[in-house]
Amino acid sequence: MKSCRLYLLVILFSLPFAATAQFRKYSNEFLNIGAGARGLAMGSAQIASVADGTAGYWNPAGLVGVKDNPQVNLMHAEYFAGIGKYDFASVAFPSANNKRTFAVTGLRFAVDDIMNTLFLVEPDGSINYNNIQSFSSADYAFLLSFAQRLKDTEKKKVQFGINAKVIHRNVGKFAKAWGFGIDAGLQIHQGKWRFGITGRDITTTFNAWTFNFTEREKEALYLTNNEIPVKSTEMTAPRLVLGIGREFKVGRKSTILAETNIDLTFDGRRNTLVSADPVSADPKLGLEYNMNNVFFLRAGINNFQRALADEDTLNQKKVWIYQPSAGAGFKIQSVTIDYAFTNLANQSNPLFTHVFSLRLDLANSDKNKSKTRKKKK
Repeated sequence: MKSCRLYLLVILFSLPFAATAQFRKYSNEFLNIGAGARGLAMGSAQIASVADGTAGYWNPAGLVGVKDNPQVNLMHAEYFAGIGKYDFASVAFPSANNKRTFAVTGLRFAVDDIMNTLFLVEPDGSINYNNIQSFSSADYAFLLSFAQRLKDTEKKKVQFGINAKVIHRNVGKFAKAWGFGIDAGLQIHQGKWRFGITGRDITTTFNAWTFNFTEREKEALYLTNNEIPVKSTEMTAPRLVLGIGREFKVGRKSTILAETNIDLTFDGRRNTLVSADPVSADPKLGLEYNMNNVFFLRAGINNFQRALADEDTLNQKKVWIYQPSAGAGFKIQSVTIDYAFTNLANQSNPLFTHVFSLRLDLANSDKNKSKTRKKKK
């Protein structure tokens, strides 16, 4: 447990030292969407219980749940009637003794066919639609993850994980950015209880932007009273996510997992359930019904916010709104398919989307076990 405390101290004490720098709020927000239909269906409450290849995103410590064989996870989602596309892919490689796991994760969020109307109006004031061109804005993240099992007994399991991430963002040919950061996480499973903690961007994550405009584009920006951007650096503040969950047995072959996460940010007031300066807290709640590890039902709630009950009223009364989600999944041997139906906006202005994800174990663990038994005999 000494090594466990050491890893926990690394996560906790990296946050306040990094938080003294200047940060831009809501930087790299595409990294807060989620990964895997299971996690999205459970309201993103995953820090304590995640134990598959998506853990590279949620909590790298959970990667030790990938045992015996490499595992592939894929997800695709389309937002805003297909305007925005979000993709996730990961490959996890457990060691021969299942004490550690390596993983590679990739994420992409892109909006294609954005209209560039910079030259829509000719110098003589006429409108020329032939001057409209399209471009894409895409955000990429690549995570290299390592997870280590620190303790493994019947009563208690302790595991630690760390991410090194590279971020690349581009806005057509006009702007590009590269960024780097580190995440770290810890999980403790004791009996039916699950505990987790993740420090994201613990050393701060920065994006170094460069811009490329032609002289004609600069002239158009100047004549339309737009600023001509120069090189800049965008910092992402650290955040800490705490999780606790418990598994309840229902009948002989079924269980219910309940988990709560609290997302703590350190960049000032946000529109969250607990809004303060400098710390704000955003809770997430999730449930999963597991029937014989074959069929799953899930539900979750997150993104609690204060909003006007009716914008046309004079009293400006505010109410609490939230983002609900639900989903299901089934597992057939080495293949797991999950589905989530989640609201990207809020209760008063719903914007639901369908999310599908696939999990594939690249080899049959039962065959491996039988081979091991034969060798022992």
